[in-house]
Amino acid sequence: MNFLLETLRLGLKNLMLHKLRSLLTALGIIFGVSAVIVMVAIGEGNKRRALADIQQLGARNIIINSVKPPESASTGSGSSRMLSYGIKREDIRRLLATVTPVDKLVVLKEVGSQVTNGQYRTPSAVFGTEPDLLSLTNMKLARGRYLTAMDLEDQANVAVIGHEVAARLFPLQDPLQGYISIGKDPFRVIGVLGPVGLAGGAGTSLVGRDLNFDIHIPLTAAERQFGDLVVRRQSGSMEITKVEIKHVYLQVPHQDNVLDVADQVKLLMEQAHKDSNDISVTVPLELLVQAERTLAMFNALMAAIASISLLVGGIGIMNIMLASVTERTREIGIRRALGATRKHIVSQFLVETTVLSGMGGVAGIALGLIGVLVVTLLNQYLPGIEKPSLTAWSVIVSFLVASGVGVIFGLYPAVKASRQDPIVALRHD
Repeated sequence: MNFLLETLRLGLKNLMLHKLRSLLTALGIIFGVSAVIVMVAIGEGNKRRALADIQQLGARNIIINSVKPPESASTGSGSSRMLSYGIKREDIRRLLATVTPVDKLVVLKEVGSQVTNGQYRTPSAVFGTEPDLLSLTNMKLARGRYLTAMDLEDQANVAVIGHEVAARLFPLQDPLQGYISIGKDPFRVIGVLGPVGLAGGAGTSLVGRDLNFDIHIPLTAAERQFGDLVVRRQSGSMEITKVEIKHVYLQVPHQDNVLDVADQVKLLMEQAHKDSNDISVTVPLELLVQAERTLAMFNALMAAIASISLLVGGIGIMNIMLASVTERTREIGIRRALGATRKHIVSQFLVETTVLSGMGGVAGIALGLIGVLVVTLLNQYLPGIEKPSLTAWSVIVSFLVASGVGVIFGLYPAVKASRQDPIVALRHD
């Protein structure tokens, strides 16, 4: 024990004799450790946001979407044309009769895009749907209530509006019990949805829109008042689009059944819409697994790139220690003449390199934590980078690697020092 303490004391004393050199030698370790911590934190933050976006769609859900086919699929010529595509009501009947097991099935029928409230106007996606949609999509109700079975039965002109719709149409008043106009039809606002994390995130591309601009009305009211035909007039031309169902959400009882049910759904829809290319099937669970795998590889790649600094730092330590061996040749000779063994010499030099890299690791952790804090504060000004998420494993592993670098790269200079002939070393100037 006394030997270890004395060796440690001597090692620290030798490092303190050359403070600037020791600091410069440790810079590679300091920057390497801090780079690993910051890079992994940024990668983990992006990973968690992407996974949260996908999970927002529901890990037990399967989503069927109507996809507008290429322009050549439309009929008509000149200034008018007719386009019919997407999910049919007959497809819903086939799904309910054929696919098992299915816990819930909810449809969304798109009926409008321009919504007004007096002088205020906003583009939106208006869907006729059913009460179960709220639980299937993990959306939260901020205020008021959601659609009920009674609303469907009464074909009521009521609406639940998205977070951004409420902010744009009711900037100076309470939206609850207020009215919005969808086309020419008035709808009473009965609820406001909470902000949805998909806005601008990875999940936006999965549903093709920002869910914060959605408006939900009873499916029965949508079918009664708007029908299946949507007429768009622009610059002297007219387009008539017929889409019976825009989206279908299926929820299976257990996550283990998702992939099997998804295969059934894909086969059924491919047979019903052969060669039309107007249907897509999204399975959030598949995307979740794929995203986890991709982002884990991305994190490993970033950590590997940052670890190059640790390698450079290790080479720097070995270079300085080799120079130190040459400088301290006479000291090594004196110690050997006074009875120090090769083990003692090796231990002294290893202690110096380990302490140097260990202190560099501690300083690197401090610098890395400061870096994560700075990125967090500047997060809103850095496009494409989510709020970083610090991970314990990156701190622990980077410190252990830094300490290991000191041992590995300090071993050769230490062994070289211990093998010097004491008589030759004593003659060295």
